[in-house]
Amino acid sequence: MGDKTCNIFISHIHEDDAKLQDLKDLLKRSGCTARDSSVNSATPNQAKDPEYIKSEILAPRIAWAGTVVVLISPGTHESAYVNWEIERAARDGKRIVGVWDHGAKDCDVPEKLDDYANAVVGWQGDRIVDAIFGKIDNRWETSTGELRSERQIPRYRCQ
Repeated sequence: MGDKTCNIFISHIHEDDAKLQDLKDLLKRSGCTARDSSVNSATPNQAKDPEYIKSEILAPRIAWAGTVVVLISPGTHESAYVNWEIERAARDGKRIVGVWDHGAKDCDVPEKLDDYANAVVGWQGDRIVDAIFGKIDNRWETSTGELRSERQIPRYRCQ
């Protein structure tokens, strides 16, 4: 298997900082070297103004990435920043891939991930790499790798 390189931004909550390296190691074992532009405890920022953080720190890092990977853990759905990052990525035309945290059960997901994800996969390196590179598309898996059941989506007629 040839080694691929991917430029990603890992959207996550700060409580999950320690898991970012585990995710990048998993990708590496599956033949993908991940270059990560996300902000974490190893690359902190000292800014206090949320608008400055979004426009001057997060937006350029999202713009640089080819794919935004959302690490789904029990607290992720409560993060306004994670939802903003997902929405910004969608506006920028980025690929958005949700990844269930290792051992996570089907917890709530960020609202914007539900709206914009290209794929959501479990903690399996090959599946994550395939989702990043578009081999898995329009597929939403549960944390155990099963296909999520169909959802009823309200339909409205245009007038």
